[in-house]
Amino acid sequence: MIGNKILLDTNIYSNFLRGNIEILDCIKNSSHIYISIFVIAELLSGFKGGSKEEQNIKILNNFLNKKKVEIIDANHETSKLFAIIKNQLKQDGKPIPINDIWIAAHSMQTYSTLISNDKHFNYIKNIKVLNI
Repeated sequence: MIGNKILLDTNIYSNFLRGNIEILDCIKNSSHIYISIFVIAELLSGFKGGSKEEQNIKILNNFLNKKKVEIIDANHETSKLFAIIKNQLKQDGKPIPINDIWIAAHSMQTYSTLISNDKHFNYIKNIKVLNI
């Protein structure tokens, strides 16, 4: 069982739109859904390269405007958590993409379960990860 608060990774948002039942259940059963500003940046970047940019932005904005969805911006606390995570990964010899360190910091900051299909999040101590 995941917690009441979840943070969606970029790939999970995409799979949610494709109708993944497990993700739909997680979203339905969560009291709070966080989206990192870094996830939004990755999504918008992907939309730029596609033929349905305006349609994808409209769908994203509709999702972001849902009552239980909250966008998480980076702040000083996020930066401190980023440094802790990046240092831990460096010491463990387990580098991961920089944006994913920011996303993990947001998960830690919000005490939410990070939902992703990127297994490298499992290298990070002190966050809850659900791999779908």
